Amino acid sequence: MTKSTLAKLNPLTFRNQRTRLVRNTLSAESTVSDSTNNLWHSWSYNADDLRAYTSTKSQSLYSSLGKRSIDIIISLLVIFFVLSWLVPIIAIAIRLNSKGPFYFIQLRTGYRGKPFNCYKFRTMVHSKVKSDFVQTSKNDKRVTRIGGFLRRTNLDELLQFINVLLGHMTLVGPRPHAIDHDALFWDQGKYKARYSVKPGITGLAQIRGARGTTEQHQSMNNRIRYDLIYIQNQTLALDAKIFVKTFWLTMKGDPNAW
Repeated sequence: MTKSTLAKLNPLTFRNQRTRLVRNTLSAESTVSDSTNNLWHSWSYNADDLRAYTSTKSQSLYSSLGKRSIDIIISLLVIFFVLSWLVPIIAIAIRLNSKGPFYFIQLRTGYRGKPFNCYKFRTMVHSKVKSDFVQTSKNDKRVTRIGGFLRRTNLDELLQFINVLLGHMTLVGPRPHAIDHDALFWDQGKYKARYSVKPGITGLAQIRGARGTTEQHQSMNNRIRYDLIYIQNQTLALDAKIFVKTFWLTMKGDPNAW
């Protein structure tokens, strides 16, 4: 399927084609093949579109080398000194509250449009039957009691420190969206520019309250605006402020997390 053909698809068809392509590839191989990578990049990433949004500051020594070094150090510390004892506790609480695995793996879009398996603690009722993608909404009946607590405190994202260590994500950056979600907004303004950097566990948009459902284009525009501000101004000081703010929201509970 060529890029010109894809451009003629309506959003729903586009989403289904894009999702089916990646999932079929990942189910057949452990990693995405080179040919699929090239196809993926040809219609999900364009360097010319993104160059305007990456400033000299965003391409600094910190973002190219220092950021990755900090990612590795902090993710290792969290995995060995926090996840080693906290994961069993959360896993038991999830299993006691509802049937199913304690973790959840979702295919999400990463750096330059490359998909990856994103790890999370399961916060919804488990279903063996695959259903269409539906964003979580406020008072969503699918969210379990322990799941609601994990979401409010951001603890459901803790397993993503594994993604950080593996290089799929970074500590601070634009949040990765499910590929089904991306397809709904892919051609909206500067949306693609979010993936000019690695996605993060937390980001500027999240601490400013631009999280939750984004069914309306205006809601997504707010998130994109914060993401691009971060991309163009990322520094060690800014990352530290965002990380500390996220920790504070985790301690008191984030009212915008459902």
